[in-house]
Amino acid sequence: MDGDLLPIGQFARLSRLSVKQLRHYDELGLLVPAWVDPGSGYRYYRRAQARQALSIGLLRSLDVPLPVIREVLAGATDALTGVRAAQEAELARRRRTLAALERVLAGGLPAVPVRVVTEPERTVAVVGESAAGPADVGRATSAAIARLMRVAAPAGPPQLVGLFPIDLEDTFPVRAALVVAPDRTPEPGFDVEVLPGGAFACATHVGPYDQIPLTVHAVLGWCAERGTRCAGRSARCTCPTPPPPNPTSLSPT
Repeated sequence: MDGDLLPIGQFARLSRLSVKQLRHYDELGLLVPAWVDPGSGYRYYRRAQARQALSIGLLRSLDVPLPVIREVLAGATDALTGVRAAQEAELARRRRTLAALERVLAGGLPAVPVRVVTEPERTVAVVGESAAGPADVGRATSAAIARLMRVAAPAGPPQLVGLFPIDLEDTFPVRAALVVAPDRTPEPGFDVEVLPGGAFACATHVGPYDQIPLTVHAVLGWCAERGTRCAGRSARCTCPTPPPPNPTSLSPT
C-alpha cells in the first residue's frame, strides 16, 4: 500500500472532519477516497486531499449547501452569490420576526380593540403576489401594491384593500385591490372583482405590514370568543394611501 495514504480516522483528525462526514461526502462523490481496501472496504486518503476536505468543512460552517460546495470546488466562482442572497433574505426575515417579538414583549399579546362595522359592496382592480409563509406577508403586500399602482393608475387618491387568506399555509396568495368605478373593466396586469359588503369585525393595525398578523390574531381571537365563524375566503385590510405605515385591518364575520 502507498505510504502516502492515510486511514480514514487519521485523515479525519487532519481535516477536522468526522469519519461519518467523510463517509457521507464519499457517498455524494464530493470527497472520494484515494483508495478503498477491496477486502475490508476501509477508506484511505492522501495528504494532498486535506486542503479540499478543509475547504468543505469551512464552507459547511458558513451554511453553504453541499450542491453549491460541489460547484465551488469545480471552480464556479459565482456559485456563492445565491447563497449570500438567501442568507441576507433570511437575516431580514429574522429581523422582522425579532421586531414583532419585541413588540409583544413590550405590550403583551395583541389586545387590539375590535368593533363591528358595515362595509358597502366595492368594485376593485386586483393583482396577486405569492407569499412564502406569514413572515413574507410584508414583502408580498408591498410588491402587490406597487404593481397594482403601476398597472391600474388611479386618477385620484387611491383606496386600497389587501386580501389575505384566513388559513395560512406554507405558501399562499396575497392580493392587493384598488377601489375603482363600477364600470371599470379588466386590463392587462389586473383583474376586476366585486367585493361583497356586509358585517365585518374591524380593528386598526398600527405598525408595518410585517406585523399585520398580530392584529389579525386579535381579530380572530375576538371572533372565537363570541362563537363567530369567519365567512368568505379571505380577511381584508383597507388603507387610504400607499405605502401606509398604519393600515386598518378588517376580518369578515
